[in-house]
Amino acid sequence: ATVLCARAAAEPEPQSSNGPVKKSMREKAVERRNVNKEHNSNFKAGYIPIDEDRLHKTGLRGRKGNLAICVIILLFILAVINLIITLVIWAVIRIGPNGCDSMEFHESGLLRFKQVSDMGVIHPLYKSTVGGRRNENLIITGNNQPIVFQQGTTKLSVESNKTSITSDIGMQFFDPRTQNILFSTDYETHEFHLPSGVKSLNVQKASTERITSNATSDLNIKVDGRAIVRGNEGVFIMGKTIEFHMGGNMELKAENSIILNGSVMVSTTRLPSSSSGDQLGSGDWVRYKLCMCADGTLFKVQVTSQNMGCQISDNPCGNTH
Repeated sequence: ATVLCARAAAEPEPQSSNGPVKKSMREKAVERRNVNKEHNSNFKAGYIPIDEDRLHKTGLRGRKGNLAICVIILLFILAVINLIITLVIWAVIRIGPNGCDSMEFHESGLLRFKQVSDMGVIHPLYKSTVGGRRNENLIITGNNQPIVFQQGTTKLSVESNKTSITSDIGMQFFDPRTQNILFSTDYETHEFHLPSGVKSLNVQKASTERITSNATSDLNIKVDGRAIVRGNEGVFIMGKTIEFHMGGNMELKAENSIILNGSVMVSTTRLPSSSSGDQLGSGDWVRYKLCMCADGTLFKVQVTSQNMGCQISDNPCGNTH
């Protein structure tokens, strides 16, 4: 609260026997000028000292002011990010006065791209279809990267030098017009045949009853490391000519017997041999001789002396050697 105080000079007017003496116009002007001069030079007139801490403060001060500044800065950052996203969407989708120039949205859920689109990863919805126009080809190009189609554990990878399909649950190819199955891995229902034009099949492990080739071509099985052929009820290898080429060892195991029916030829150029000066009992080597019965049964005989033959007491061939 303020109290205004007006201070004026109260000087007694001159008196005479006939009454108060009237002042002239000049004296009144000088008196009025002196009063105004004194009033203008007195800056403390009409004010009293007040403690500002006890006054009611208005506006945002202290923590509220700092919080308000932080909120304003955050809103500014969000506005800048929103502007950047809007510019990117406008540049990619090419939104113009006539709508979107690069794609169309239909009520049926169809999304149609009208221009060449550059994408990284596409995640279609459940039971979605990716296709092209009726009279145009759908061209998908990978820039120095393979094109991969994946659904669950099934993956189709198209590269510059090969196309691979991997699946843990199997696969089948059929003609969409006739619904005829061209290729299937359902071996219980369909017999496995290589599609026309496919010359080789690369697998890590295969379980089947038999592997055959047609009558005019050879069946070649090649491996980079170790090949294991195992049969629960035996392994039967039949052919006009059977050749085994190995870079390491060849091991034949059987619970009962191993039967080689036909002419058997073994190339000894790569078989290990001892020099003439070595003694049979020297070193840690144990030597065996491979023997064969007339019916094709193979058995081994440990070599204990020079010029030792296949005549042993427990000969599996019986009387026929």
